[in-house]
Amino acid sequence: MSGVQDQLEIKFRLTDGSDIGPKSFSAATSVATLKENILAQWPKEKENGPKTVKDVKLISAGKILENNRTIGECRSPLCDIPGGVTTMHVVVQPPSSDKGMCPS
Repeated sequence: MSGVQDQLEIKFRLTDGSDIGPKSFSAATSVATLKENILAQWPKEKENGPKTVKDVKLISAGKILENNRTIGECRSPLCDIPGGVTTMHVVVQPPSSDKGMCPS
């Protein structure tokens, strides 16, 4: 029974409203691993996709998830519905190439 509870169904909601997933992950999976999975599954037709894990922020239950934490540590009791799918929001940080452009 505990093996089933250690698996979480997660889908990743992109800013345009489309989803990646759902996919099953172990509760011991790190947030950094989730981000690597998002990078690998990012739709090729979407522009301005993330280039590295650092470009991606994952938000679950209103909290930004830290790379070094596991899904089990970040899990919200409100979102933990047995057999349900957890939706995490994906925010892509724009590249910081406009360092010289400061508002006047």
